[in-house]
Amino acid sequence: MAERVAGRAGTVSSSRLRRLAQRSASELEAAQEHCELCSEPIPGEHRHLLDLRSRELMCCCRACKILFDRGAAGGGHYRLVPDRRLRVADFELDDASWESLRIPVDMAFFFHNTQAERVSAFYPSPMGATESLLELRAWTDLERANPLLSELEPDVEALLVNRARGARSHWIVPVDDCYGLVGLIRTRWRGLTGGQEVWDEIEGFFERLERQSKDVRRAGTGTVSRPPAVEAAGA
Repeated sequence: MAERVAGRAGTVSSSRLRRLAQRSASELEAAQEHCELCSEPIPGEHRHLLDLRSRELMCCCRACKILFDRGAAGGGHYRLVPDRRLRVADFELDDASWESLRIPVDMAFFFHNTQAERVSAFYPSPMGATESLLELRAWTDLERANPLLSELEPDVEALLVNRARGARSHWIVPVDDCYGLVGLIRTRWRGLTGGQEVWDEIEGFFERLERQSKDVRRAGTGTVSRPPAVEAAGA
């Protein structure tokens, strides 16, 4: 009798474990990210597409990444965000030039916005990405001093500037990196100064960027051209 009870208890226990395992697996699958074009499951590290009309980033799988890895594939609607990261060690931007850009904080990113037909400037804040009015003359002067800026891929590649806490670092990065930094600051910022946690996170962000980046000179490489989709995007 004892053996039968023990056996039944074991069966019940195994059944509960099986249901728990099945529930965990289904919850994990539900939480897993999916390609926003074909719904294929994708890993945590994946590429993004930019919807040029809504300015929204979309997660994409490897197959869709290959499909959109040609300049005109997006038909002026979608563009694949590149994955190159460059640290411009000799970037020319003194304090006076920075002031002329009219950025109220010490961190910002800039990109060619084909929908607006101008260069847009944004800075991260506890409220999210905040646009700053950018004078064309100030950007033209900056581009003249740093020819590499003329090679930025419109909409999806940005100049990221970090002058916070004495830093003077300048990067060419995928635009999703910039929005990742914005999200970090928006969710971690506490009080007036942010708190130690957010500054540790910001430091970690730039340390990772340092490891992922290739050093280049401000003179530029002359190897990056604007894709045919740029003209269609303005239609």
